[in-house]
Amino acid sequence: MQRRSRGLNAGLILLLSQIFQVGVNNIPPVTLATLAINIWFFLSPLKPLLSSCLSVETCYQGKDWQRLLLSPLHHADDWHLYFNMVSMLWKGIQLERRVGSRWFAYIITAFSLLTGVVYLLLESALAEFLDEPVFKTNCAVGFSGVLFALKVLSNHYYPGGFANVLGFPVPLRFACWAELVAIHFVSPGTSFAGHLAGIVVGLLYIHGPLKKLMEMCAGIFSSNTGYPRQQRHFNNSGYSGYQHYYPHGREGPREEVPRSYDAYTAGLSEEEQLERALRASLWDQGNSRSAPRPYGFRLSPEEETRRRRLQRFDHQ
Repeated sequence: MQRRSRGLNAGLILLLSQIFQVGVNNIPPVTLATLAINIWFFLSPLKPLLSSCLSVETCYQGKDWQRLLLSPLHHADDWHLYFNMVSMLWKGIQLERRVGSRWFAYIITAFSLLTGVVYLLLESALAEFLDEPVFKTNCAVGFSGVLFALKVLSNHYYPGGFANVLGFPVPLRFACWAELVAIHFVSPGTSFAGHLAGIVVGLLYIHGPLKKLMEMCAGIFSSNTGYPRQQRHFNNSGYSGYQHYYPHGREGPREEVPRSYDAYTAGLSEEEQLERALRASLWDQGNSRSAPRPYGFRLSPEEETRRRRLQRFDHQ
């Protein structure tokens, strides 16, 4: 496998144009770093494609496990890089803002490794069941497997709507499967098993044990530090809050809103509280001094004394 002649690198130029059109400041840090790393490895690859692509023969049988790290970060040509990174740009902006930068970095790292592992398992299974040793020599390279896993997450967090696949509207929950088939009709040379591996990893995260395992690992590694720290709580629709952990069994304050807080805010969000405060302020200015105070806002003792004095004068 040899890299195609890049010439003027039109795909790379279009990618950079797309990034600057969106605005570097508008791209979350992990997404931006992922784009930069992939572009860097395209311009300065650590190894030739033949030495960085992933296959059962080279990785498992040849014990060249570093290919698990190298294969997602290398691309066959500038157009391969362009399409993958433009997809990463939009998925990254959406998902990183949803789950937070630290967890998104964790997801990218885990998915990059796991898509390679699942790809090897799929190719091995195909070789055994179909009795075709050629599947063990299929060598895959590129970030598209990770992108398929991220697409599963994106469709889970933002359900509903349709995607346009070859001109046909497809519900988002089936879009990754439709694209898996469509890509291999349009471009037969792409790795079907590599893309399928990404979908499997995404499903393992959403519906399987992968997310729980990642949270357990994150908790184990974070417990080695001896200072107050934050651990993010996740549910099926993203993170829901933070909780502080302290060493020596001392429990600290929680940033997650306690239930009793509703007694003071009437269950209102910050935006609703602010709107209510502004409304109350305008109400105060437009009403008489003797009118009752609105719910939830109290005067200082000095202001309350002054209000009562004015109230007595008004009744004289």
